[in-house]
Amino acid sequence: MDRKLIIGTRGSELALWQANFVKDSLAAINITVELKIIKTQGDRILNLSFDKLEGKGFFTKELEEELIAGTIDIAVHSHKDLPTENPPGLIIAAVSEREDPAELLLILKDCVDVHQKLSVKYGAIVGTSSNRRKAQLLAHRPDLEIEDLRGNVPTRIGKLRDEKYDAIMLAKAGVTRLGLDLSEFHVEEITPVELIPAPAQGALAIQIRENDHELFEALQALHHTNVAEELAVERTVLKLFGGGCHLPLGCYCRKEDGLFQVFTSKANEGDEFPDRLFLEAPTTEGLAEKVVAKFAKGRKHPASVFISRELGEQSYFRKALEKHGIAIEDRSLIRTVPVITRFDSYILKNIDWVFFSSKNAVEYFFQLNPQFPKKVKFGVMGSGSEEMLRRKGHFTDYVGEGTDTAEVAEEFAKLANGKIVLFPGAESPMRSIQQGLSADTKIIDLPVYETVLEEDVEASGADVMVFTSPSNVEAYFADNLLDPYQKVVAIGKSTGKKFDEMGVKYTLPYSPDEVGLAEAVFGL
Repeated sequence: MDRKLIIGTRGSELALWQANFVKDSLAAINITVELKIIKTQGDRILNLSFDKLEGKGFFTKELEEELIAGTIDIAVHSHKDLPTENPPGLIIAAVSEREDPAELLLILKDCVDVHQKLSVKYGAIVGTSSNRRKAQLLAHRPDLEIEDLRGNVPTRIGKLRDEKYDAIMLAKAGVTRLGLDLSEFHVEEITPVELIPAPAQGALAIQIRENDHELFEALQALHHTNVAEELAVERTVLKLFGGGCHLPLGCYCRKEDGLFQVFTSKANEGDEFPDRLFLEAPTTEGLAEKVVAKFAKGRKHPASVFISRELGEQSYFRKALEKHGIAIEDRSLIRTVPVITRFDSYILKNIDWVFFSSKNAVEYFFQLNPQFPKKVKFGVMGSGSEEMLRRKGHFTDYVGEGTDTAEVAEEFAKLANGKIVLFPGAESPMRSIQQGLSADTKIIDLPVYETVLEEDVEASGADVMVFTSPSNVEAYFADNLLDPYQKVVAIGKSTGKKFDEMGVKYTLPYSPDEVGLAEAVFGL
């Protein structure tokens, strides 16, 4: 390409990083570029929260106007800032590789409480300008005070440093790109499955004039087709909901094991408890439409749900169901009791890892008041066990996600093979994780509790039956059968295996926790 191109960009450090990234990428294919800094409405108006700004595209409109006028040739945007419709005459010619779309919670070190979920103290003031983040944060931590936070990334961090907030939330992608040192804060990384990001978060959009065919062809060297396919699902969901940056909507699409997985969180207001959904499909065709249909107003939900676990008043699952008037029948069909009251502390002398497969394992192990003579690492299966471990004052070094214990065992083995690993657990454990470790790994099984099945379990007439363990399945079906209209949700593959043996169809949540259960119920 003979002509020299002009890239239009906002003037923030992050926007300039993004523009220079594209500039350097073009230079690598012998295309010369210069930058032009353009101020947008979002840059000029800093005293209002996003939901008070008029219209959409308040970080992109001025760049697009200059692109249409021909004063620039390329506009580089953070893809999540773009409206879902391009102005007439403009197209997205390329999208970048996607940076990790996780969120970071930056916490002042004297405001850390590891016993709390997300590690921020009770009643903390958290800064974020996003209704999406606000709704999801409050769903997990209703005690938090969420206050508006504006400015570029360094400005926001400066406000935290000045103690105007106890913690703030930022996209990991921006922090990574700027290479910022966050060592003065406690940093809690929240995966895009735990707190669902904005549609297209972490990707760059390269926008040009539709009739600039030569430039379009040149930019295909920078285009990531696989990323574009996933982002198209997220942005179509956003478009179908008619939303902009102020809508409390999170949508994240990824391809795993040949299937497209879509995680969605939606509320109407930032202080409303959000609905969550998980869907997967072999192709993206019609996938966004299926997601939106599940959120349709007036969609019929089950009238009642049984769960084989007692739920607290602040239970995420309880609040998710009660929001829609769904009656909940929560009762455990088993009891757990300790099998030891003390153990020889010599067992802990050379331990490298302690792995917990359940909340019960954490609870009963720490009732024994273990004293570790050296620093050990902790692994857990699922976020429920992670949360229980937090309450005991410990962080996890590995969290197994999903319901496939074989996959978790494979991942954990990469960290623990050749080490000494203690497995506190049930008296007759399934040993799914242990079986995935190498022969040179020393495995110590420590039974700390046993499971006792309740007798004469009363049948439930609920529309949806949620079973939280194989033992609960055994206890219920010792005396009862399913009615033809009842649907079943099973936590984990070991629980599902019981239904496989019975020939019963069931739904397996993506994650074996209360969020995953809520997603599964609303996906039926």
